Amino acid sequence: MSNGQDSRDSSMSDPDMSGRLERMLPPNRLPAGGRGSALGRALGGRAWIFLAVVAAVAVLVPVFNQLVPESSGLQLPNYIVALAGKYLCFALLAVAVDLVWGFCGILSLGHGAFFALGGYAMGMYLMRQIGTRGVYGHPELPDFMVFLNWQELPWFWYGFDSFWFAALMVILVPGVLAFVFGWLAFRSRVTGVYLSIITQAMTFALLLAFFRNETGFGGNNGLTDFKDILGFDLQSSGTRIGLFIASAVALAAGYIICRLVVTSRLGKVLIAVRDAESRVRFLGYRVENYKLFVWTLSACLAGVAGALYVPQVGIINPSEFSPANSIEMVIWVAVGGRGTLFGAALGAVLVNGGKTIFTGALPEAWLFVLGGLFIAVTLFLPRGIMGAVSAFRRGEKPVAAAARPAPGKRGRGDAAGQGAPRTFPPDPAPEPGRTGGGD
Repeated sequence: MSNGQDSRDSSMSDPDMSGRLERMLPPNRLPAGGRGSALGRALGGRAWIFLAVVAAVAVLVPVFNQLVPESSGLQLPNYIVALAGKYLCFALLAVAVDLVWGFCGILSLGHGAFFALGGYAMGMYLMRQIGTRGVYGHPELPDFMVFLNWQELPWFWYGFDSFWFAALMVILVPGVLAFVFGWLAFRSRVTGVYLSIITQAMTFALLLAFFRNETGFGGNNGLTDFKDILGFDLQSSGTRIGLFIASAVALAAGYIICRLVVTSRLGKVLIAVRDAESRVRFLGYRVENYKLFVWTLSACLAGVAGALYVPQVGIINPSEFSPANSIEMVIWVAVGGRGTLFGAALGAVLVNGGKTIFTGALPEAWLFVLGGLFIAVTLFLPRGIMGAVSAFRRGEKPVAAAARPAPGKRGRGDAAGQGAPRTFPPDPAPEPGRTGGGD
């Protein structure tokens, strides 16, 4: 490695370089790195409120499902438990999207691919557990392979009869795809709308591939008719409660991991990259390495969300790769509040709750409602619900607070020298007196 390369890499840990980075960014945009323990910083601010809410939901939903008599109006039926578990999976997915978009400025329109790949990995395990209980009774081949006259199990299905192998693939497959994609994109310095477009192209290419019967993933019908997981019947209320609690635990763990990242010195660099990428690069930081790390971590979290989603809904098919799904994930984050983590999870729950209501009452109206919601957030809540709450506490109007540039920030254009105006929504600014780094 050359001396120049050594000097650039060593700049990541250079105290003088870190100090110049801190002076480059406004004080109210920096996480509280360097004060207290890493876990203490991660659980500061509103983080403990979020974790307390998740813990309360994880306790109350099973209680109202199992202990409240069916004759009572407070009793939660099993389908509500599964629906709530699905919302928790979406909340974890939204947190993963917010990690890369809200804190690193990477607008991903392809996170549906990582979510779906994690779901397919879990679906393959569940299909291998069916065995002779399938329609055709084949001990090894899933029903769709028997129907399509497959003679033997494809090599990439080997190992999925083990839960732990499948759990590893849930993280490894999305992570490897994200690493390879990010390594090529970030080292080529693809940014902005161009990066968003190629992420969308990636998930659309996977959609087309998984639709084909010969790929060995069930084609258009996907994977379904699951029987059990780890020997527990998926239709039993106890198993549904277990999956719901597992989803809540995964959401809490994913949130803490993201908070550990954004409240650390690494989080300072990510926020600097988001706000002024070229200036960070000129300081000697290897920007592509930071982007690649957070991009891969986000993809792994999305894969976990997909794996927990599949056994609760009972199916995984290529429609999960749809680019429209990835765009909807961005709307969740925008509605809740970009760059807050807390708001991203809130937005996912609220938007999907509205989707459940509207698709039941007026299914043809949902897309119009979703489009109207996006426009309304753009015009009236450009920093989302959490940004509006923060503005209200400061006595400001949400739109006025968003229009006011943060101290030291440019009004138009990005620092990467692309000359393009910043687009919706503006970068989030924490409340006065707080040190940023999410909620």
